[in-house]
Amino acid sequence: MSRGHEKLERNIGLMAVLIAAVISVGGFVEIVPLLVGSHMEQPAPGVRPLSALEVAGRNVYVREGCYGCHSQQVRSLDDETLRYGPYALAGESVYDHPFQWGSKRTGPDLSRVGGRYSNDWQRVHLLNPRDVVPESNMPGYPWLADDRLDGTEVAAMMTALRRVGVPYDDATIAAAATQVDGKSKLDALIAYLQSLKASPREPLAATSASALPSRMAP
Repeated sequence: MSRGHEKLERNIGLMAVLIAAVISVGGFVEIVPLLVGSHMEQPAPGVRPLSALEVAGRNVYVREGCYGCHSQQVRSLDDETLRYGPYALAGESVYDHPFQWGSKRTGPDLSRVGGRYSNDWQRVHLLNPRDVVPESNMPGYPWLADDRLDGTEVAAMMTALRRVGVPYDDATIAAAATQVDGKSKLDALIAYLQSLKASPREPLAATSASALPSRMAP
């Protein structure tokens, strides 16, 4: 066995082919199932654009680098779907710019975190994670509770999103300032996290984990 392995390591050409094959299989397993039943340019069933408060929260999420430790991509593998819920579809992220897929998971995947915890739990967790998860190594974000949202800035974010295809109309953008008035960036981040839920799908594609409704319009 060791001699065969040694010969393989010395055959650079064969090693390159085998490495490429393994990478291709891994990419196939991760990417192809995501496109089943959902065109990449079409929203998955039930998916809607984020509200003004959720847009502001997503901006905080990106600004604070939360994506550096948390992915938003459940792969179509049993251990992932059992832990996180239904695998991610491309259509679930059609309004996300930039999308938050990825493989880095110092912390858990957040694709299905919406509704799993109360707003109060999320607030305590973001202020000081160890108050609810003693072993957590996540930093706290207490300053977000005192940092108020700027309605004009949120409206500008929504205008920018409309330019890249998110279907916000003039009335929705004009109402953004009123919707976020008096809210903190902590409120916004919690609203965004609560919006992250699974898209409904056909029974054959569902997993044993409960399929929660997606970001549905009220």
